[in-house]
Amino acid sequence: MTEDWTNQLPLPATAYLEGRRLDEVECVIADLPGIARGKAVPASKFARQDYFHLPESIFYQTITGDWGEAADETVGFIERDMILRPDMTTATAAPWTADWTLQVIHDAFDRKGKPIPNAPRNVLKRVVKLYEEQGWDPIVAPEMEFFLVARNVDPAKEIEPMMGRSGRPAAARQAYSMTAVDEFGPVIDDIYDFAEAQGFEIDGITQEGGAGQLEINLQHGDPVKLADEIFYFKRLIREAALRHNCFATFMAKPIADEPGSAMHIHHSVMDRETGRNIFSGPAGGETDAFFHFIGGLQTYLPAAIAVLAPYVNSYRRYVRDSAAPINLEWGRDNRTTGIRIPISGPEARRVENRLAGMDCNPYLGIAASLACGYLGLMEERRPSKQFRGDAYEGEGDIPRVLGQALDLFDEATKLHEVLGPEFARVYSIVKRTEYEEFLAVISPWEREHLLLNV
Repeated sequence: MTEDWTNQLPLPATAYLEGRRLDEVECVIADLPGIARGKAVPASKFARQDYFHLPESIFYQTITGDWGEAADETVGFIERDMILRPDMTTATAAPWTADWTLQVIHDAFDRKGKPIPNAPRNVLKRVVKLYEEQGWDPIVAPEMEFFLVARNVDPAKEIEPMMGRSGRPAAARQAYSMTAVDEFGPVIDDIYDFAEAQGFEIDGITQEGGAGQLEINLQHGDPVKLADEIFYFKRLIREAALRHNCFATFMAKPIADEPGSAMHIHHSVMDRETGRNIFSGPAGGETDAFFHFIGGLQTYLPAAIAVLAPYVNSYRRYVRDSAAPINLEWGRDNRTTGIRIPISGPEARRVENRLAGMDCNPYLGIAASLACGYLGLMEERRPSKQFRGDAYEGEGDIPRVLGQALDLFDEATKLHEVLGPEFARVYSIVKRTEYEEFLAVISPWEREHLLLNV
């Protein structure tokens, strides 16, 4: 890094530091769950380093901090180091800190300069490159749903809605209510302020159907850039909530009787040469590519759900009549189907995947969804007939538990080739380890109903 490295900073980061002395740089990378791992270093040290090291084993840890067998098979706990190089286009403020701090996302390489296949950002870049090799630019627009809940430091205690500024708990069944949004006004103000300091454009914030459930929409754009923003957004939303004595949670189903939280992903694909949406023809009609993309989602999403719904809790969201899909039907402007075609003009024609949970790693969730569409385009998959009516009246055709989803994922060799075979191997091992950890826990339901009755 050169002494004048701050000249490489994006405009929002430059504006944030204007007239101020930078104290610290947080060098971060997302692990499999999407947790920020890395090091905080003085700004003067960051200026002197071109890279830093972290052990590759961070990609073999479960959400509980234990290790999957993949660590033994791959690195053998030798703690082999990766080389992490900064992507300065991702430099952004950490406006909740006490001093003047920047965050910079890093990319992971081995000693020969090859991308580490298990790094989630590298997985997404791999998929995007496959599109680019076909002369396409994939475009995504993610929606983020989350809950603001009362502080909860006891895992045995049920999660409760946060207390609004009126002094009453957040109410459910208030979708799109501006009064409900006002209840969280101070938290939302900080979310806006943090996002502005970081240079992120929020397309809108709305109240969702759950008690204390909000949705943030982001502008459409490059998949890697949008995944970076979601990675950053999760942290800034948590920090904003903590300032107001509540928690922000991205669990797929944090409260039993409330809807779950999704990360709906809108997709379109642009022709790199003409800049036109390949889902729309010259006269504005739907193209074969449009239908092939839908066909790919229908064919490969059952196997990809292990990535879009990565935890045992994720599958509690797929419940009939609870604002989450139970099948892979597709329909126009139909929110009961797993695949929805929103109302739009030809230039903005897009396909919405409603299966991804907000608990998924944004890099991996977007990569898996794009991978399914890519396979459909390459194999010219045809979708089923458009569904009309209430898809909840039909049969469910997606996995209902993590173990079943992982079985389908392990069999999906074509999907592995797109995401990366080594990543697919390690991901499956880590997730099966988590599943076994969960099965070893005896739940309150079992103690209540089985202890004295069976």
